[in-house]
Amino acid sequence: MEVIKTLRPGDSGTKKLTERYGDRLVCVRYRKDEAKKRRYTTIELIVDEGPVDQNKLYRLSPEERSLSVGVYIAKGDLATRKLVIEAGGVYDRLADLWRLPLGKVVKMGMVERLRQG
Repeated sequence: MEVIKTLRPGDSGTKKLTERYGDRLVCVRYRKDEAKKRRYTTIELIVDEGPVDQNKLYRLSPEERSLSVGVYIAKGDLATRKLVIEAGGVYDRLADLWRLPLGKVVKMGMVERLRQG
């Protein structure tokens, strides 16, 4: 099916649908099916809304979330070390870093502690 035209609420041709759906109406699309020789009118509606999760700094793919990264924690920072251990972190002696999945690092707000090694 091919989209012929997309209209926004208030455009000519959307009056009845705007009256029916109000502020929930996002757009009206006219589609054409060449094989069946039919024209369709479709709409896009808002069905739910909620606050934006301010904790999500980055959108990570599943591969990125599970990627093991190194996090630096100062020797005397016992509280942070305890949080990392509880999150499943493992100490890497050779690199002198704690290893955690990137998704957990982002979720914990520790992106600034990332190190290579």
